[in-house]
Amino acid sequence: MLSYSSKILFAFGFILFFGSCASYYQKMNNFQSYAQMGDFDKAEKILSSEKNPEQGKNRFLYFSSMGWTKHMTGDSKNSNLFLNKADDYIESFNRNYALDALSMLSNPGIKPYFPENIENTLINYYKAINYLQLNDLEGALVEARKITQKLYELNDKYKGKNNRYSDDAFAHILIGLIYDASGDANNAFIAYRNAHKTYKDIYVSQFNISTPTQLKKDLLRTAYQSGLTSELRRFEKEFHMTYKHKNTEAQMVFFWENGFGPVKDQWTINFTKVSSQGGFVTFTNEEMGLSFPIYIGNLSSQEKTGFSELEVFRIAFPKYVERPIILTKAQLTINKQAYSLELAEDINAISFKVLNDRMLRELVSSITRFAAKKATEEAIRHENQDIGTAVGILNALTEQADTRNWQTLPYQISYSRIPLKNGDNNIIFSATGNGQQETQNIKIGATKNQTIFYNYRSLMSRAAQIR
Repeated sequence: MLSYSSKILFAFGFILFFGSCASYYQKMNNFQSYAQMGDFDKAEKILSSEKNPEQGKNRFLYFSSMGWTKHMTGDSKNSNLFLNKADDYIESFNRNYALDALSMLSNPGIKPYFPENIENTLINYYKAINYLQLNDLEGALVEARKITQKLYELNDKYKGKNNRYSDDAFAHILIGLIYDASGDANNAFIAYRNAHKTYKDIYVSQFNISTPTQLKKDLLRTAYQSGLTSELRRFEKEFHMTYKHKNTEAQMVFFWENGFGPVKDQWTINFTKVSSQGGFVTFTNEEMGLSFPIYIGNLSSQEKTGFSELEVFRIAFPKYVERPIILTKAQLTINKQAYSLELAEDINAISFKVLNDRMLRELVSSITRFAAKKATEEAIRHENQDIGTAVGILNALTEQADTRNWQTLPYQISYSRIPLKNGDNNIIFSATGNGQQETQNIKIGATKNQTIFYNYRSLMSRAAQIR
């Protein structure tokens, strides 16, 4: 057992280590400010200023944020170098059981950060966009398909558990667009059809996004080009649209990334012990309709004591805080013809659902973590009342949620397809909302039958209201 003085030093050291209650968003305020101003050189310097960032517990966030920063400067090759490191980190992630045990007595923030599911998939979105900028359709297709593969693997992992982000409609669109640009109409049709199904089955009910008109048009066109007459007629009837074939010299697919996605803060959830029998202890939160029976029959006497002490308690858990968008609609104008940009992916909405589902999956382990802390407190209290009281204070200080997240993701992604002519094209991007306006003149040179991919980021965003 620890000596009296060792226990004091142990508690004091932990208080110093975990004493800061600032959220990750607040700690990254300078980086976020430069990113929102579009000063990516200064943003990059702040990211690199941390000692040995590629080995620290926040290395995924360093790799992903640095990859995004390089992407925003048009450095697609180096962007993918960092994003590949982020992707490799996810694939090779090994649990550190010593840190898992230590986090049971403190909080999850001491462990290396592992991304939320939406952050995991958007790594591949940006890699795909980088490959498109490098005119590497094959590389882009590999990355776009990884998005759906990752989600299918997660579905197997979460089978029977909460998981509303089970497929990604926009990823299927991206796959279709890439096949389309390569001249493979049949595989493009299949991808577009998968996207439409995902909008109908998941996105409408969970994220309030229906099938974009552009997707409907592309679905009809590729059905026609593939000679799938019955499918063409079926979707014409479903969409109340009639397909009319038009030849275009060239095309541009334009992605509009708008604003910034949510950031994490923390909140506490109250639980009450309602029963303890048959080796099970049941905790409930009536307001949220939550009830968790936990088996403790195989635990040590100290751990059982910890659970017996938990009559009413609070557990800290991360929550997302929205950074509301300012610009709400946008269009492209070419040759006096306007084309609306339609919402295809609501990263803000998906993020909230993903975190809520994770909370429901992990509450049992959170309750167990809190009980382990109480068990340690009770064991020490029996030896020395003063040290036990100190540990009780320490437990209160360390009951903090992990508020880290990838903070440069957009709030939402919209897109459109517009016709181009051979040679030079002058395009006007314009966005409006909340009394604000953003305009950008874009000059694109195109050749016959070429599909050009272009993504544009609007950095206007309101700040998150972190308490």
